[in-house]
Amino acid sequence: RVSRTGKMRIVELAHSSCRALGRRCRLDRMTTGDINSRQDIERLVDQFYSVAMSDAVIGHHFAAMDLAAHAPVMCDFWEKAIFGRPVYFGNPLIVHQTLDAKVRMEPGHFVRWVEIFVEAVDGLFSGENADRAKLRARMVADSINQRLNEEHRLTELDIHGRAY
Repeated sequence: RVSRTGKMRIVELAHSSCRALGRRCRLDRMTTGDINSRQDIERLVDQFYSVAMSDAVIGHHFAAMDLAAHAPVMCDFWEKAIFGRPVYFGNPLIVHQTLDAKVRMEPGHFVRWVEIFVEAVDGLFSGENADRAKLRARMVADSINQRLNEEHRLTELDIHGRAY
């Protein structure tokens, strides 16, 4: 049995080993408890983008993205969304409208985004904040999708990103 701290250390070592080899890695089901800190959010964002950027359905939307510049902004967004801390002041809709003007963002892209995000959360965390993050992701995806793809709701996904 590994303590919470020990398990987190194993995850960090495994992740740093993958990076040292220039690889992206998935740390499926290596949960360390709930999302409780900025560091946890950074791990979540890193895991999400390690999958999303090479995903066959949505990866093309991230092709020109500067992840080093983008990741801290996303961490601010999720810190505000999960913990309510006033650290993000952007407008996700405007960002996605700009992206949509370059490469169309279809409802299926938002569905896939939620699936990958939920998999990242579930692979790393469990608890109230993890559930809140999944719910917020679903709400944000649905809201932006409705604005870009009028009258099309993402009703086919539950909080866990599963179709129903």
